Amino acid sequence: MNKHLFSLALLCFLPLFLTGCEEPESTRYDIKGTYSAEDNTFQGTLDLTYYNDTGEDLTSLAFNLYGNAYREGAKNPPLSAAYHSAYYDKLDYGSMTISSVEGGEGWSVGGSDETLLTVDIPALAAGDKISLSIDFSTKLAKVNHRLGVGEHCVNLANFYPILCVYEEGWQECGYTSVGDPFYSECADYSVEITLPSSYEVASTGTQSGTIKGDQKTVKTEAKGVRDFALVLGNWTVSTEKAGDTVIHYYSLGGENASDYLAIAKESFSYFSETFGAYPYPTLSIVETDFCFGGMEHAGLSMLNEKLDKETMEYAIVHEIAHEWWYEGVGSDQRNHAWMDEGLAEYSCVLFFEGRDSVYTREGVVSTAKKAIRSYVSIYSQLFGKSDTSMDRPNDKFVSEYEYTNLVYNQGIVLFDNLRESIGDKRFLEGLSHYYAAHRGKIATKEDLISSFSRMGVDVQGFFASFLEGKVII
Repeated sequence: MNKHLFSLALLCFLPLFLTGCEEPESTRYDIKGTYSAEDNTFQGTLDLTYYNDTGEDLTSLAFNLYGNAYREGAKNPPLSAAYHSAYYDKLDYGSMTISSVEGGEGWSVGGSDETLLTVDIPALAAGDKISLSIDFSTKLAKVNHRLGVGEHCVNLANFYPILCVYEEGWQECGYTSVGDPFYSECADYSVEITLPSSYEVASTGTQSGTIKGDQKTVKTEAKGVRDFALVLGNWTVSTEKAGDTVIHYYSLGGENASDYLAIAKESFSYFSETFGAYPYPTLSIVETDFCFGGMEHAGLSMLNEKLDKETMEYAIVHEIAHEWWYEGVGSDQRNHAWMDEGLAEYSCVLFFEGRDSVYTREGVVSTAKKAIRSYVSIYSQLFGKSDTSMDRPNDKFVSEYEYTNLVYNQGIVLFDNLRESIGDKRFLEGLSHYYAAHRGKIATKEDLISSFSRMGVDVQGFFASFLEGKVII
């Protein structure tokens, strides 16, 4: 996600390079539901086919219920008080309710903040599969956020039960107002939504649809994607093709849309050539109601429609970079946010330095360093010291300000210093290897570091100095 902007933020067929995930069998989400504009609710059924690739026998499955973090009384609400202006009418609440689960032996909702669905299942051996059917209802708050009814659009991200990652047990993603509290595996999706025909739909994947009177049904297919999102609204849509990928730009106002589509195509083409091929047939860039700069999803980027032109261009590039870093190569955003956000930020540096732009390499890096020094000075005065360690859970950052400086700005400085130390050739080879080796999978910080050290350079100490906050900027 791009919170601060200049802080500076196909279907599957052989051959395998055209797929996002490389497993021979994938978990599949089949979601059917209806969105009601009268009560701002998505009522749906998730039919899940899960393949047990954990290497262990399982007796339960667990799902993150991100939508329930929007309820009244949540311990960890999605927005801090500093961003309550996103509630454009008044403070409002949503929820996610599970009404039934079929195919298991019992279920419960709990976890750290009522955002975890646990389903007991018959013993499932490694390599076997199971099917579940989950009926759920997601009530949307009136808020300009990832999941909510905005002033112009309806954002449907994280609106369904999402299977947790299994790592020595199911990994619950407790919501945090700082950073992106998301962590998921790739899967195949078929999503069918019925909604008022007055809405257009922007989404992950490839669409087909029918209209009957005042209702229409849109069906979307996506293969090997890390998540699935939709936005409902009314836009002016412009389209370009980059290689085999169709890029759609959804503009609310129409102003500068051709320029924004052009920079989307240019940056997409640059990242494809520099890091590796994008695996999906479509990419949608969507102006919508969002209180931060932008938000990444598989094949879809949400952008704050109120951004000025220069900031919007940066946000577009940053969010497209996330199609490689997080959507392509997965990582644990809850605990190692610098991996995807730092790389997305520095990907912007790489792109813009080859263009006539206000975002020069020297300028972006210099601005990032100044911002970090300012943070250190302010926090030293307020608390007597400052912690510049980058590699920590999102809920251990004191504020959005601290998170922005240590994840985004220090991420820029980290990767720029690394590039200076090992040279452009090795730096870019390291990034392309990282993408090729881990696309469609989940990478650890050790995987990222080893993508550079494999070329005969010792970068362990270098990374440690930044991640542990020992480097002086």
